[in-house]
Amino acid sequence: MLKLLADNRRLGTFRAEESGDSATIYLYDAIVDSDLEPEWWGGVSPQRFVEQLAAIKAGTIHLRVNSPGGSVFAARAMEQALREHSATVIAHIDGLAASAASFLITAADEIVMAPGAMIMIHKAWTIAWGNSDDLVATAGLLEQIDGTLVRTYEARTGQSAEDIAAWMRAETWFDAPRAVELGFADREAGADQGDAESASARAKAKSQAATWNLSAYKNAPHAPRDRSSSPAPAAPPPAGGGVSFDTAAALRRLNAALCAA
Repeated sequence: MLKLLADNRRLGTFRAEESGDSATIYLYDAIVDSDLEPEWWGGVSPQRFVEQLAAIKAGTIHLRVNSPGGSVFAARAMEQALREHSATVIAHIDGLAASAASFLITAADEIVMAPGAMIMIHKAWTIAWGNSDDLVATAGLLEQIDGTLVRTYEARTGQSAEDIAAWMRAETWFDAPRAVELGFADREAGADQGDAESASARAKAKSQAATWNLSAYKNAPHAPRDRSSSPAPAAPPPAGGGVSFDTAAALRRLNAALCAA
């Protein structure tokens, strides 16, 4: 999780726009646990996402997604907020819905994938330390989380729990045709001639796309980018001048939250 965030530090963007009876949310970022983490790693927190979502009064929400994933529980909070919103939610996978983003989109009434876009599912990750009892207990908690993810995908896709668990175990990447075939998406963008999305909206979404470094994943379809020229992380804000970042505390939070990248 830390590698994923560090490699993609501040590449993403998140914002919401509303016009008439339609709104667009751009979730082009990693998903993190709290508002503290974007100060250092980037990403969007459930607090910020839910606040933006709650402010939308439109009858239709277009959720445009290009995300490498992030925290399981943060994405669960965002997923539930989407389920409870009164609007019709259409999720558009413009680039990538990986890991936590892959089950966040299941809250949408319709999932549309751009040609060339991908969805990835895998088993939960965490950081753990301690004695053998601690590690066994952590493994048990991870298995519980995996069970909740299997049930979510099963309910959306109609696929068997056994098949979904096997795909998660293998870290499986689905392109648009395969995702539609298996029920992870409803249709491929452009496949329906009645598609109401404008060319300008598509171009705008494409211009927002970040090219993620996915080297934290073992089966990522893209080669890791050379980050040698990337600037070093800025120092944490000084006391009294912003929110400071405590790496040890962040690791404890990540362990407690059982983050999955």
